[in-house]
Amino acid sequence: MLNLERLRVLHAVAVHGSVAGAAAALHVTPSGVSQQLAKLERESGHRLLEPHGRTVRLTHAGRTLAGYAARVVAEAAAAESDLADLSADIIGPLRLGGVGSSLRALLPDVLAELTRAHPRLVPTLVDGEAVGMVPLLARGDLDLLLVESWANRPLALPAGLATRTLAVEDVHLALGEGHPLADRECVDLGDLDGQVWATCPAGTEPYEALVQALRAVGREPEIRYTVTEFATQLALVARNLAVALFPEMGQSPAPPGVRFVPVRPRMRREVLAAWRAPGLAGRRPPPLPAARDGGARCLPRQTASPAVRACVDALSRVEWSSPGASRGDA
Repeated sequence: MLNLERLRVLHAVAVHGSVAGAAAALHVTPSGVSQQLAKLERESGHRLLEPHGRTVRLTHAGRTLAGYAARVVAEAAAAESDLADLSADIIGPLRLGGVGSSLRALLPDVLAELTRAHPRLVPTLVDGEAVGMVPLLARGDLDLLLVESWANRPLALPAGLATRTLAVEDVHLALGEGHPLADRECVDLGDLDGQVWATCPAGTEPYEALVQALRAVGREPEIRYTVTEFATQLALVARNLAVALFPEMGQSPAPPGVRFVPVRPRMRREVLAAWRAPGLAGRRPPPLPAARDGGARCLPRQTASPAVRACVDALSRVEWSSPGASRGDA
């Protein structure tokens, strides 16, 4: 009989690519991982690891068993979730991550609501960009992630993750009040030749969306300032050192001297909640419907843990102050 906990260890090695990576994810020592794998080899009757340079890799038998282990671990997680539903309280850790603007706009009210309703829930939070955080979610280091998907550069997520749309917002051009284009009602992207730009670092969704939007109208952006913090970008804009593209959630608080002007063609950003879906390992489920008309739709029980479901449902109900955004309308 194959042991579930040892299958979890094998799954972690397959996901993280090494014994050391699996040990870090499971919060055990590398020798502990090796011992569990040795026992699993005896149980299965097959060698699961083989030397590969200075490290080890899965054998053909190891890869085969790891595929089954992924499904077994997912089904076990679904069973644990259903059993947890028998209790009215939600307990334990909830590891959250996301891009700063959406975290600031959506999450504080949600965490306040959840921790009041479930005092034994222990949320933790880290911020960052999707390029670095989606892998953390996929391999189980995060439970829930708020990510952005720009209309001209949709975010590609790996199989096994489910999503819900939380908001769809317009993207505006941020200009200093003294900029020659600051008094326009709308600015054509094709008129932005020769501008100096501030944006997030290369590889992030905002950076790539900016580059693609300008190239689509025959312009190559001169990006001199790449900084993660929106506040720093706005400070540069306020001093007429750069222009920038800003989604509505990122426009507050803005320093004095900044104007936000719509652009043509219209640009939009979608904010999504993403999480691992038990039982969907290796498959990409369709996005779950957004909450519309002020009413949140609860997630199906089989799609997420109780803590994740409660958080996503609460996120779907929260209102944020930017008047131009549409809640869940694509």
